[in-house]
Amino acid sequence: MLDIKRIREDKEGIEKALSRRGTAFDLSELLDLDKENRRLLTEVESLKNERNVKSKAIGELKKSGQDATIAMEEVGAINDKIKASEDNQRLVLEKLTTIMQTLPNVPEAGIPDGGEENFRIERTVGEVPQFDFTPKAHWDLGQALDILDFERAGKVTGARFTFYKGLGARLERALISFMIDMHTDHHGYIELLPPYMVNSASAFGTGQLPKFSEDMFRLEGVGYYLIPTAEVPVTNYHRDEILPLESLPVKYCAYSPCFRSEAGSAGRDTRGIIRQHQFHKVEMVKLAHPDASFEELESLTANAEAILKALDLPYRVITLASGDIGFSSAKTYDVEVYMPSYEGYREISSCSNFLDFQARRANLRFRDEDGKLRFVHTLNGSGLAIGRTVAAILENCQDKDGRVHIPKALVPYMHGYEVIE
Repeated sequence: MLDIKRIREDKEGIEKALSRRGTAFDLSELLDLDKENRRLLTEVESLKNERNVKSKAIGELKKSGQDATIAMEEVGAINDKIKASEDNQRLVLEKLTTIMQTLPNVPEAGIPDGGEENFRIERTVGEVPQFDFTPKAHWDLGQALDILDFERAGKVTGARFTFYKGLGARLERALISFMIDMHTDHHGYIELLPPYMVNSASAFGTGQLPKFSEDMFRLEGVGYYLIPTAEVPVTNYHRDEILPLESLPVKYCAYSPCFRSEAGSAGRDTRGIIRQHQFHKVEMVKLAHPDASFEELESLTANAEAILKALDLPYRVITLASGDIGFSSAKTYDVEVYMPSYEGYREISSCSNFLDFQARRANLRFRDEDGKLRFVHTLNGSGLAIGRTVAAILENCQDKDGRVHIPKALVPYMHGYEVIE
């Protein structure tokens, strides 16, 4: 959530910055509601002070044996005014809060303008494989090797679900363990194994609610939501807490299944395991000092890249344009792995700095060097999406005979298997 004080002080500047997302924003109504809310709060406080004075006078009148009827009637009238003003204030605050909750974060000044096609390439790493045969797509390889079963998953559940089988299931498990070990043993993260369901307060804290409820699966009768990413429970781990300065940055990593309705994705990536309703992911989350959050974003992104380097998979890093970043993000790097079936790069990790946007929603604070309470900056990134990593290995590491060679770093996690055939 944005800081209302910042909007009061620089309405035009915030409107201009938000418009970089591709939509015009007029904050006049919000500020009018804010002004009315503060006026009503002042009015209520003034009426309560007046009531206190008159109530004290009633006590003096009664003490001296005088008639306090008129004074008591005046206090009754003041109570009616207080109730009316408080009711009005609640209605105004509700409208104000609704607008505030639907405002996205302000894009960082240095990211490019534009939409999905206006990203900036930061670096390209690794050699794109050169095949002397026509490479197969991962969905064809997976079925030919009998390690991915889309048909039976469709029978059991529906579209966008997959059975992993045999060495396919082992490859998925191996990647989860490999990534968690990399982040905990080499990158300094603390591992969490979070709940896979969260309450609405948690989904609000990270920005999924109220605006993106249609993208989540809600459990009827209990009001819980299946998590779309471990970012949601892990970021909320310290919700409503005050962290000590010396604990920053807090660094967590977590494996979890992820559940997404993929609303609005009809017709996209209908084959394979690139876009599923249920998939596995290792997530990295940081709670950082505001002065260091952009440095932490660079190291977070480097941690995601380290997985791809260890697996010897070609990739690139791009900075998303202002109209393509997520609702809560101020700056996002996408790490994209090369996929031969797409003849290009596909996102395998998205690393974002949310500044204090999520922290304000989750009331996540720390006490700074001067003892002042401030909101932390939150960051998160995939480290990595497991299914997409499986797809990248199948496609980039295949040979002409349809076998898949396991990256060397992963062989110990595959119990010695070097080839899937």
